[in-house]
Amino acid sequence: MFTGIVEELGEVVGWADLPDAARLTVLGPLVTSDAATGDSIAVNGVCLTVVETTGGSFTADVMRETLVRSALGSLSVGSRVNLERAVRVQDRLGGHLVQGHVDGSAQVIGVDPGEHWTVVTVSLPADLGRYVVEKGSITVDGVSLTVSAVDHTSFQVSLIPTTLERTTLGRKAVGDPVNLEVDITAKYVEKLLASGAGLAAVDRTREGS
Repeated sequence: MFTGIVEELGEVVGWADLPDAARLTVLGPLVTSDAATGDSIAVNGVCLTVVETTGGSFTADVMRETLVRSALGSLSVGSRVNLERAVRVQDRLGGHLVQGHVDGSAQVIGVDPGEHWTVVTVSLPADLGRYVVEKGSITVDGVSLTVSAVDHTSFQVSLIPTTLERTTLGRKAVGDPVNLEVDITAKYVEKLLASGAGLAAVDRTREGS
């Protein structure tokens, strides 16, 4: 589990294609300072398992399913990436609960710099639109953000200078791919209501009142 608060800007220093997978090596001295084999590190919002650490870098295997469902396949040696270690129970939850399970990829379709912040517009896949609401939370490339506007085909986020400086979002241009993870709470609510369990729970609450 993660919070969507990026700890470090890392750099891809190794990429090896494997049958139905890829092996990714990322330089990240901060996130590897206490990392061990088997630990989880989010790379652009994708939860990956550390298989090796050495010299301030870590290596992870990325299976084909992850390459298909996320934008990690567009990375290459030299790419900058957002890194976050798994949250500890005693940590402050600065963003929102993020699983590191990408729901889909999208594209940056607009970048509008302002005096105090930059508005970034991102395409919204049709199958994810119902989970995205104005003032709700969404994760873009592993960064916990608040949706400032949304319609049927896109949504906007307003990025402060700190976010632009400390994450890859400050380097994104129109056409660049990004990973999206919607708020898991919305998906659970949808499933409960679809099954009728949500309504049944409401009825039981009323009967007990």
